[in-house]
Amino acid sequence: MKTAYDIILKPIITEQSMEATELKKYVFIVASDANKTEIKKAVSEIFGVKVEKVTTIRMDGKLRRQGRYPEGRSASYKKAVVKLTADSKTIEFFEGMV
Repeated sequence: MKTAYDIILKPIITEQSMEATELKKYVFIVASDANKTEIKKAVSEIFGVKVEKVTTIRMDGKLRRQGRYPEGRSASYKKAVVKLTADSKTIEFFEGMV
């Protein structure tokens, strides 16, 4: 059985995701086989917050080149945007980054 830390792999810290924290939306890279209910339970367990909605998207790896001929791809991953309820507290991990 997977633990919450096996489902939530790492946060995504970009300008766009940091602006979304004002709307109580947080972005994470999650396990590719995790579904929305597992992600919701994992975020609630790890951060102690109430989750309203989870949206997910599969991101394809980008084509990369090193030199002239060898082409490869960066790793594909699954991204989850987690929206917290209005009465939920914020996630402290993201507070110092805005």
